[in-house]
Amino acid sequence: MIRDRLKDLVTNVQLRASASELARRTWMKYAMRGVRQADAFDRLDMAYKVSDPWRMNTPRERFRFARTNRLVQEHLGERFASILEIGSGEGHQTEHLVELATPSGEVTGLEVSATAVDRAKERLADPRARFVAGDLFAQPWSSERGRFELVTACEVLYYMSDIPRTLRTMDELGGSCMLTYFAPASRICEAPAMAMPGAQKTSFAFDDTEWIAVWWRGASRRA
Repeated sequence: MIRDRLKDLVTNVQLRASASELARRTWMKYAMRGVRQADAFDRLDMAYKVSDPWRMNTPRERFRFARTNRLVQEHLGERFASILEIGSGEGHQTEHLVELATPSGEVTGLEVSATAVDRAKERLADPRARFVAGDLFAQPWSSERGRFELVTACEVLYYMSDIPRTLRTMDELGGSCMLTYFAPASRICEAPAMAMPGAQKTSFAFDDTEWIAVWWRGASRRA
């Protein structure tokens, strides 16, 4: 009897989880319609009407965050006094990037979705992390050479209408730059990424998901 009840309980939990995942996918399909390479900030904000719309709190994504940190440390430096994260979402990767900050350093998470920024502020209490809602090019410091020691843009280039401009801005702002993107998006991202001065790349994978990482020294470090 107890075994049957436990079996029913497990089945009910699995059904609820399946229904929740179906609802998330259906909503994301609607919210993300027409977003790719369109700077559709209103629709990106709409995606965050559901919690963790990109499933960032999964083993796959946590692996990506950790591997990105390791690549930064291997190729760009161990610790940074100032980091800019373009596309910080709800702060899942920010939690890992904070590990790269010096004790008195700061990680600025920039995200076009105000909803995501509010959630990031709630879930990440580390005083070294701050979050800003808005467009990269509209920030008062967007043209300041070497404003940040490290600038990252992970899994966000696909949504930019002008990828070369985004990369040039990263290059201007960062002493060092790191970006990642899904391998299938190489047809969109690779040519402009590898056109950055001194750009290097590698790939890494989790199960059947592969990413490309590209890094280079920014304009202030090359001067």
